[in-house]
Amino acid sequence: MASNIYLVRQRISRLGQRMSSFQLNLNPLKEPLGFIKVLEWIASIFAFATCGGFKGKTEIQLTCHKGNENKTITAAFAYPFRLNEASFDAIPNANVCDINWKNYVLIGDYSSSAQFYVTFAVFVFLYCLAALLLYVGYTNLYRDSRKLPMIDFVVTLVATFLWLVSTSAWAKALTDIKIATGPGIVKELQPCNHQVTCYFGSVTSMGSLNVSVIFGFLNMILWGGNAWFVYKETSLHSPSNTSASHSQGGIPPPSGI
Repeated sequence: MASNIYLVRQRISRLGQRMSSFQLNLNPLKEPLGFIKVLEWIASIFAFATCGGFKGKTEIQLTCHKGNENKTITAAFAYPFRLNEASFDAIPNANVCDINWKNYVLIGDYSSSAQFYVTFAVFVFLYCLAALLLYVGYTNLYRDSRKLPMIDFVVTLVATFLWLVSTSAWAKALTDIKIATGPGIVKELQPCNHQVTCYFGSVTSMGSLNVSVIFGFLNMILWGGNAWFVYKETSLHSPSNTSASHSQGGIPPPSGI
């Protein structure tokens, strides 16, 4: 009993020493495990930045029946794309053709898909920072531990699946956003059916949003490909060698870092 307590204390002492001894080692970044993690970190930045920083507007040209005047109304929208809160406006006066256009809004609320995508990308960004710190600062701790590589492997698999889900949902929402802010909006505005003549003007280019979808699927590919290199660090890849090294108190040979 006393010997078991001594071994537990000894292991805790060794773990504390490893955690307190930060040693910068850039060699892991030269291997697939660390190099791909850097790519994942960069790709996650592009993913949430291209989506979360978007601002746009859609314009509609009006011809008033009284006076035959040509006017323009606009509806501004941005992340998180609650289009049903984006009302039309005209400068300097919102009452164009004797109609208060602030009472009319775009159609749809796509905030859930957009926020899920951006929030997940931010969490991935933070996880990549923590993982890179572990790789380059506590290399021996990562290699000696049986739990850390396994946790990293499980997180990698979950992240791959969530990239697929979040990107697919966001891609579908983006398609609906393009429809809701495109020429079809003219038919949805009640005054355009009888009080005024409406023509679709323009809508802000959504190229950056298209890029966000591309980076979403790119992230999925990166995380899916990196799963193999993380798997090689776990005891599942070579359980006999890992078990032997832990029983002897030694350091298992690096397989992916």
